[in-house]
Amino acid sequence: MSIRLRLTLLYSVIVALTVIAFGAALYVTQSELTLSAIRTSLARQADGFANGPRRFPDRPGEPAFPSGILPGRWTQLRNTDGSVSARTADLSSTTLPLSDAGLRAVQAGTVWSETAQVEDQPVLIYSLPISTQGKVTSIVSVAAPIAEREQALNNLRLILLAGSGLVTIAAFGIGWVLSGTALSPIHRITQTAQAIGAERNFNRRVQHAGPGDEVGQLAVTFNTMLTELESAYHQLEQTLDSQRRFVADASHELRTPLTTVRGNIELLRRDPPMDVKERDEVLADTKYEVERLMRLVNQLLVLARADAGRQLRAAPLRLRPLLEDGCRQAKLLASGRKITCEPTGDACVLADHDALKQVLLILIDNAYVHTPAQAAIQLTARPEGERVAISVRDTGPGIATEMLPHIFERFYRGDVSRGGGGTGLGLAIAKELVEAQNGTIGGESHVGQASEFTLTLPKANAERVAQRGEIPSTVHAS
Repeated sequence: MSIRLRLTLLYSVIVALTVIAFGAALYVTQSELTLSAIRTSLARQADGFANGPRRFPDRPGEPAFPSGILPGRWTQLRNTDGSVSARTADLSSTTLPLSDAGLRAVQAGTVWSETAQVEDQPVLIYSLPISTQGKVTSIVSVAAPIAEREQALNNLRLILLAGSGLVTIAAFGIGWVLSGTALSPIHRITQTAQAIGAERNFNRRVQHAGPGDEVGQLAVTFNTMLTELESAYHQLEQTLDSQRRFVADASHELRTPLTTVRGNIELLRRDPPMDVKERDEVLADTKYEVERLMRLVNQLLVLARADAGRQLRAAPLRLRPLLEDGCRQAKLLASGRKITCEPTGDACVLADHDALKQVLLILIDNAYVHTPAQAAIQLTARPEGERVAISVRDTGPGIATEMLPHIFERFYRGDVSRGGGGTGLGLAIAKELVEAQNGTIGGESHVGQASEFTLTLPKANAERVAQRGEIPSTVHAS
């Protein structure tokens, strides 16, 4: 059963019950009013008879009505024992009935009224005790036909029943139209959802120009949800595309050293065997390719962890010892290269110790791998408001302007003017690690002058560093 039909039925039932209750109240009220009016009229008639001049005889012992015929209409006189002593002419030989309960009530001095069938027609009988000197001496009963009243009530009952049925039918039709109008936005939402499911088109929206009621809010919420779904869907597509490109690039990068290693193994197995000098060259080449393969695998592992959302632990760190340690290690790797470390003051950052050190080594390695041997490398750190900027600057040939937007992309190695045999993953890893620490990283370069990479991290409280020492914290960066 549809919600539209349920709402219509509920509305119709409520209207029907309301109309039935109103009709019943009207019927009962009309019945009581008409019966009360007849009873009041009979009470006046009975009271007029009881207090009239013909009630008492002129002389003692003389009957009040010698002929046994009373004046008036549908009137009857009883003795206290219940026997009829006189009646009006229109009653003829008919006796107005009085029940045992009514007789006892009237004998006790209480007015009594009841309905009965007289000459095959319903009548209302009103009985009034007549008292003399505080003692009931007789009972007068007056009656009036109520057939017209009963007929009028029957007609009223039929009118109410027919009217209730018509009103209920009309209510059903009106409710069906109103519920259809009220639920039309929901129907459009259903159609839109079905179309989106069939077409996978998240650009569709529910068209709603009605009031901002619950249904209108539902339409607005649904459109907002579609906007979020569209954004998430596009992000998912971009992520999948990036993953496909990443897998393709990684496969290509891994294939080259593996092919070289396999070829060298085949050379070593050649019969007759090669001379010692040539064999040493092949082994050296194989070792180089294996080391390059290991570096590539390690870098891919770092990126995979970053893509999996692995959260870094952040702690307040002093930059000076970290930068000096990074410069020391860099000088061991690049012997003879001029590397200077110039931190300004005692700057402190909120970062992961190992991740930040890896970023610095990547930037230093990128500087001396992609610049000539005579180029100098400089590390600086300076506060910038609520953040601290760390820069790695070289004096090499620089990077072309059109290549700068791509230098943090994975496997990008488009700058042919800068030497080196990197994998194209170093800067991408640095970017992932910096952003995981709530930091930013960017690069500036001018061809023929220099290149500078700058990362910023949240500033930490120096007092907290003094209290905690140089031990990495387990508190998340905020």
